[in-house]
Amino acid sequence: MIRFAAVSALALLTLAACDRGEKPAETVSSGAANPPAAAPAVETVLTADGLGVVRIGMTAAEVATAWGANAAVSDPMSCQVYHPDKAPEGVDVMLQDGHLTRITLGKGSSVKTDRGFGVGDSGIAIKQTYGGAVFAQPAKYDPAPAEDLFAWAKGRSTAYVVDPAARGIRYEVGRDGVVSRVHAGDPSIQLVENCG
Repeated sequence: MIRFAAVSALALLTLAACDRGEKPAETVSSGAANPPAAAPAVETVLTADGLGVVRIGMTAAEVATAWGANAAVSDPMSCQVYHPDKAPEGVDVMLQDGHLTRITLGKGSSVKTDRGFGVGDSGIAIKQTYGGAVFAQPAKYDPAPAEDLFAWAKGRSTAYVVDPAARGIRYEVGRDGVVSRVHAGDPSIQLVENCG
């Protein structure tokens, strides 16, 4: 009888709270706790194939649908490097002949690669993590320890990759030994001067 009265009182309090628009108090159950709701997916992991829903090889229209356009884009058949309106901060894209070929992380980006590296990380740590899977090349304009570190996910067979199906990540390491930019995509990640 006492148990019934306690349950009835709890039910009345819950109904009263709901009538006032309040959230009812949590009750302790003897069963397993409900798992917390999953957080919405955030575009924070860059792979050789893309970032979130944006994938290497997409058309300019598909990139615009996912991340918005940019007023600076004029001729979709030329080479363009720009920041889409809805892309994460510090993320630029390269479109060549109307298709996405490269995604670049730059200043202000908090995005990390699938190995956990991004702008501001140590080049030495990248080499240690990738081991023999990373190819180091001297930087074109800066003296050592500045260098470019390439990690090809597929398609690397020579020092300079030309296979359009190849995918990789390039870490630009500055003379301070720290990553200044990260590029992911097809062989266009090897281009030092954006489109040239």
